[in-house]
Amino acid sequence: MSSSTLDWEQTKGQVAERPVTPMAPEHFESASRNRDILCILVLVLICYLVQSNGMLNIVPSQNHLVEMTRTNFKKLRRESSLAGSRLASLVITQACSARILFALCFLLVATVTWAADQRPNVVVILSDDQGWGDLSLNGNVNLSTSNVDSLAHDGASFDRFYVCPVCSPTRAEFLTGRYHPRGGVHGVSMGAERLNLDENTIADTFRAGGYATGAFGKWHNGMQYPYHPNGRGFDEFYGFCSGHWGHYFAPMLERNGKLVRGNGFCIDDFTNQALAFIEESVKQNKPFFAYLPYNTPHSPMQVPDRFWKKFDGADLELRARDTEMENLQHTRAALAMCENIDWNVGRLLKKLDDLKVAENTIVVYFSDNGPNGHRWNGDMKGRKSSTDEGGVRSPLLIRWPGRIPAGRQIAENGAAIDLLPTLADLAGVEVVSKQPLDGVSLKSLLTSDDYMWEDRMIFSHWQDKVAARTERFLLDNEGLLHELDKDPGQRHDVSEQHPDITRRLRKAVRSWRKELLTGLRDDQRPLIMGHPDYRFTQIPARDGVAHGKIKRSSKHPNCSYFTNWTSTTDAISWEVEAPDDGVFDVEIYYTCPEADVGSTIELSCGDSRLTGKITEAHDPPALGAEQDRCQRDESYYKEFRPMKLGTLHVKKGKGTLMLRALDIPGSQVMEFRLLMLSRH
Repeated sequence: MSSSTLDWEQTKGQVAERPVTPMAPEHFESASRNRDILCILVLVLICYLVQSNGMLNIVPSQNHLVEMTRTNFKKLRRESSLAGSRLASLVITQACSARILFALCFLLVATVTWAADQRPNVVVILSDDQGWGDLSLNGNVNLSTSNVDSLAHDGASFDRFYVCPVCSPTRAEFLTGRYHPRGGVHGVSMGAERLNLDENTIADTFRAGGYATGAFGKWHNGMQYPYHPNGRGFDEFYGFCSGHWGHYFAPMLERNGKLVRGNGFCIDDFTNQALAFIEESVKQNKPFFAYLPYNTPHSPMQVPDRFWKKFDGADLELRARDTEMENLQHTRAALAMCENIDWNVGRLLKKLDDLKVAENTIVVYFSDNGPNGHRWNGDMKGRKSSTDEGGVRSPLLIRWPGRIPAGRQIAENGAAIDLLPTLADLAGVEVVSKQPLDGVSLKSLLTSDDYMWEDRMIFSHWQDKVAARTERFLLDNEGLLHELDKDPGQRHDVSEQHPDITRRLRKAVRSWRKELLTGLRDDQRPLIMGHPDYRFTQIPARDGVAHGKIKRSSKHPNCSYFTNWTSTTDAISWEVEAPDDGVFDVEIYYTCPEADVGSTIELSCGDSRLTGKITEAHDPPALGAEQDRCQRDESYYKEFRPMKLGTLHVKKGKGTLMLRALDIPGSQVMEFRLLMLSRH
C-alpha cells in the first residue's frame, strides 16, 4: 500500500494534543484601550510640535481642512473599526482647532497604515462529500476529529448551515456569494460546472484588498483559462480542476496550469503546498487568503494505511438511518478519510501557531454536500444529491481568537452564499462584484450578543429539485412542510396545520424557479482555447464528444478517458473558441500497446491541421484497485504518456476542434486522455 512521505509518528502527538490559548475578549479590549492611549499621546505630541515650531502658517483654512478631514475619515470608517478611528471621530466632533486638525491628518494616515498591517489572514477548508454527521463534534462516536472539533470549541459553530446537494454548485456559491444558477453552474462535468466569466469571486475581493491568494486541491468550477483558478483571482493554484480524481497517491496534478507529479497522498500534499504558501506570505509580511478545497472523502475510497488500520473490520456503534442501505466497508473508508483530513487540519493549525499568526487568522471549515453514502448523519433524511436536510446541511466552524467568542453556538441559519460577505466584513475588505449578492454577512451572529436577525428564505437546488427553508420550516421538493425544530428527520408533514406558511413558501419556490432556472441548461458556452493571457490550455477527454464506436472509460466523465477507437470514421470533438490568433505546441496524452503502434492521427481546427504518428508503445496497467478500500464506480487510473504532436496555428473565433485517425495498422488507435496546448 502506498503512503505519504510525511512522518506521522513524529507529529501525531503534537497535533492531537495541540494546546489552544486564544486571546480572551477582555484581553482584546485591553489592547484596544492601550491603542487609544497611544493615539492620544501621539496626538498631543504632534500638536505640541506644530505649535512650538511655528508651523501654523502652513495650515490650510480651517473650513477647508475640516471638510477634507471629515471626508477622509468617512472613508477610514468604512475600512477600519480601530479604536484610533473612534478617537479621531471624537476629536473632529469636539475640536475645530486648525492645530488639532492638522495633527489629525498625520494621525489618520498612521492609523490607516496600522490597520493595513493588522488585516486578518483567512484560511478556508472545504471537505468533499463529508456529511454533518462525519465529525465527532456532532456526536459521531465512530471516529475522532479533535482538530476540526477544536475550531468549534475555540470559535463558533452553526447548528444549521446549508450548502448545495453536490460539489461544483456549492463551490460556486462560496466563491461568488450568489446562488449557483446565476453563475451558469448546472452540472458537475463536461463544462456544466463552469462559473460564468462575468462573476467575481471571493479571491478577487481579497486580492483587490492586498492579499496573497492561493487555492490547493479540487477546483471544479472550470479548467480552461479564464475559468481556471488563476483567472478567478488566485495567484497560486496546485491541484486539479476536474470533479474527481482517479487516484490519490502521487497522481498527475497541475501547478498554475503546468502538469506536475503529486507527492504522496493528495490531501497531505495539498496541505503541504498550503503550508508553504502561508509561510512565504508571512515571510513577505503580506496577509493571505488560503483556500483548501479537499477532495475527500469523495470516491475513490483511498486512504493511507496508518488511518485505515483503525477502521479495517471495525464494528460501528452508529449506523445509517436506513441500515439495510449502508455499505459498511464504504463507511469505514469514509471515516478513515475524515480522520486524515482532521490530521491535516491539525498541521495547519500548528503551523499558524508556529508562525505566531494564529490570533490574527480566521479559520473556516465546512463541507460541500451531504455524505456520499448511507451512514450515520444525525437521523436526517437524504444524502448527497438530495435537497433534504441530510443532503445539504453542513458543519460550519469559524475561529478567530479574541474576536469570535470561544464556544459560541449559533442557532440561526447560514448558507454557503453568506461566506463571501461574512469574511469580507470580518476582514474589513470591500466586496468586488459586478452582481448583487444573495448572501448576507453573518458577522453580527459571530461577534455580537446584541443583534437583530431577520428571518429569510434559503433555497436549495439540484436537477430540478428545489427546497426552501426559513428559521423554523422546510418546504421540501415534494411541497411538504416540516417543522425542523421539532422534526429534523422530516417524518411529519405539517402543511395542513400551517396553510398560510405553506402557500407563501410554495409561491416563493415558483418565483425562484422562474427567475433562476429558466434556460439554465441551454448552455452554449464553448471551451476557451489558447487565451492570450495564459500559456497552458488543457483539452481533456472529459469535455469531449465521442463519435462512432469510441467509448468513455466510465459513465462518470470526470477523470475518464476514451477507448475502443478502432475506425477511421471515429472521432473526438470539442466546441471551442479562441479569443485571439495563436501558435501552440501540442502534446497528446495516450496509451497504446506494442501491437497497435503506427496509427496516424490528425488534429484540426478550422483551416489549421496537424498530423502525427504513434511511434512508441506505452501500455501501463490500470491503477487504483490495490489502494481502493471498497469497489469504485469510476474509471481506474492510468499513467498516460505525453507525445509531441507538433505545432497548431489557431485563428481567432469559434470552431470545432477535431481529433481523428487517418490510418490504423493495428486493432485500435490508442486510449486518449487529454491534449495539452502551450502558447508560443
